[in-house]
Formats: sequence, structure tokens, C-alpha cells
Amino acid sequence: MSAEWALEVLDRAPYITVGMTDADGMPYALPLSLVRTDEKTFYFHCAKVGKKIDAITKNPDVCLSAVTKCKPVVGPKDNSFTLEFQSAIAFGKAELVSDNDEIVMAMRAICQRFLPNHMAAFDQAMAESIAHTAVVRISLSEPPVGKRKQYDSNGEEMKWGRME
Repeated sequence: MSAEWALEVLDRAPYITVGMTDADGMPYALPLSLVRTDEKTFYFHCAKVGKKIDAITKNPDVCLSAVTKCKPVVGPKDNSFTLEFQSAIAFGKAELVSDNDEIVMAMRAICQRFLPNHMAAFDQAMAESIAHTAVVRISLSEPPVGKRKQYDSNGEEMKWGRME
């Protein structure tokens, strides 16, 4: 599927698994609440110290992965056990944000995505938490890719590019 489609999957996912390498060289992946602000930029927040910060500082290369519309089904034509899904994967570099204006912008975007009905409390929450909140920017190094398995109402698998 197209990069634009893959970005939409990443946008719809309630969380995105971020894969990285920890400071000891071991794989480390965890689901995080990310927000995308443009075609190449994602943000998440975390504590200022901890395993994520240590990993990103040592090796900024990350992989983003998300799955949506995941549903076990029986194949309509062959009665096979299968799974309908939409997925996306992207690669990028993670960097700790140091500019306070960018931190506030990213936190505002995160809050607007996940708690849009509570934005009246945003300024107070930021004032209370900015001292102990880190924001990480992930800049994609290449366009994301997506994949899906989905059947139409006639039981035909919808191949690449078919969007009905």
C-alpha cells in the first residue's frame, strides 16, 4: 500500500510499537502513544530518565509498527482461518527535544489527539509537568510502507490499491 495509506494506519492506531536497541545492545520494543505532526515527524513523551532515553541516546535508530482493523475471519472462498488487518511500518531516528517551544507544541499535539475534550486544562497541566517530562521526536528516514488483508462483501480479497 502507499506511504499515504501507511501514514493513515499509523494515525488511526491507538498506540504504535516503537522498536529500538537498549543501551546494552538488546532489542527493546514497547507500545507508545505517538502523534504525527507532518509527513515525517512523530512525537511521544516520557520521563526524563529511564530505559527509553538511555536507548535513544546510545542508538537513535528506531522502527515504528502499528496494526489496525485486526479481525480473525474464515476465508470466504476457501474456509481457511486467516486474519484481516491493516498494518504499517516505518524507520527513523529518535532525538530528545530540548527546545521548550517544540516541547509544548508536541505535548499540545499529543493531548489534542488523545484528549481533545480536555484542552482547557492543557496550560495548567504543562506548567505542572514540563520540568519532569521529556519529549522525543522521531524523524522518518524513508516513507512508511503498509500492508493489508481485507475482503469485500463478495468475499474477494481486495488486492493492492483497491480501496472500496
